[in-house]
Amino acid sequence: MSSFSSKLGVLLAAAGSAVGLGSIWKFPYVVGENGGGAFIILYLVCSLILGLPLVTNEFLIGKLSGKTIYGSFRALTGSNRWQWLSWLTILTSTLITSFYFVVTGWCFFYMVQAAMGTFAGMDANALSEFFYTFEGEPVQMISYAVLAILLTASVLWFDVNKGIERLSKILMPILFLMLIVMAGHMIFMDGGTTGLRFLFEPDFSKITTRAVLEAVGLSFFTLSIGLGILVTYGSYMPKEQETASDGQKENVLTTSLQMILLVLVVSLLAGMIVFPAVFAFGLSPAEGPELTFVTLPEVFLHMFSPTLTSVSFFALMSVAAITSTISMMEVMVAFVREASEDTKCPLNRHQSVIIVAVIQVITNTLCVLSMTGAVSGLTVMGQNLFDAANNLTTDILIPLGAMGIAVFAGWFLPKNDYNGSNVIAQIHQFTLRWIVPIAIITIFLKTMKVF
Repeated sequence: MSSFSSKLGVLLAAAGSAVGLGSIWKFPYVVGENGGGAFIILYLVCSLILGLPLVTNEFLIGKLSGKTIYGSFRALTGSNRWQWLSWLTILTSTLITSFYFVVTGWCFFYMVQAAMGTFAGMDANALSEFFYTFEGEPVQMISYAVLAILLTASVLWFDVNKGIERLSKILMPILFLMLIVMAGHMIFMDGGTTGLRFLFEPDFSKITTRAVLEAVGLSFFTLSIGLGILVTYGSYMPKEQETASDGQKENVLTTSLQMILLVLVVSLLAGMIVFPAVFAFGLSPAEGPELTFVTLPEVFLHMFSPTLTSVSFFALMSVAAITSTISMMEVMVAFVREASEDTKCPLNRHQSVIIVAVIQVITNTLCVLSMTGAVSGLTVMGQNLFDAANNLTTDILIPLGAMGIAVFAGWFLPKNDYNGSNVIAQIHQFTLRWIVPIAIITIFLKTMKVF
């Protein structure tokens, strides 16, 4: 059975799964759309009250069962009654990666173009046209998406401690160093302090019902909840009676809290890069998703070293994206490998990686062709496959997966005292049984515009 060799390896791999484009791309623009500092406090509260019990118990499901997302529920209950939740989480991960590799490819492409000096002399209109022109070129987009898939597959080719863990110990420190250097550079620009005030000074008049629901959804998204990642990584933790090679026992509560705090720190550092730049040049903090690929490149062109700044930022985005694609694709590899054990043709890791990589090439190609209109008719309810997969996973499947995990962990998971923290375990059980389901049902009703 694959396993991590150290507590640090578990933490960095889990943080890497969460610290992706959600923290560096989505977090800043959602904060910008919801008023800044007050929303960050709300996000932190949601992450600790709702996210922490879910993260902790996803780890526990994997650790107690010794199985990945395919077999964990069956191992703990002795029946197939909860197998639907395994299939739901793998469907969610598959749909997310079907467009996530495309966005990762965008990051690679922009890093290369920045290094070539392509953006020099472009104004906002030219940058916007450049982005939408690239979106209309299927060959380039597919090529960069396939590159991201192959890089991810090359890491997963090796066992967990030699692939995911080893790379996480390299990439995560690099990611933090790049964030700190870029944030330090941005906050000393003229107008940078205005961006910091927006980020850290709370204005609670900006908090609305929509902002609360956005905070809940963002916490689920950035913490990789309901995707099967944390269950799979939990199954790679050493057993309770064992210790990792660094001599430390795994405490899932401590690991979960550390992971959440790391994700928050990365998200704040990303905000410290984005908002000082935005305010220094008089732009709107609520630019939305275009903030990354249209607005910020324009800002970088007016800075002291535009090429170096642009390359560094998109290299940062690329590293963050790869740390997430590795974890999401590992869920699929582990699922295929474990599911094959129920057949007469069990697969090894290498065979499972090849199968999943081929699936990813197909699904990402279909998403690109649907986006560019190269193949007519590739739509779902009037949306191209990219938008449909994005909206379906964010609005329905991730909350539904989180609901399933909450109900299972709150009502059916064997009791565990979190290494002596019985009071916290009881609080978490109450939260999972009642508060999380109520919050998710409220999100669904709001999404469907019932109120």
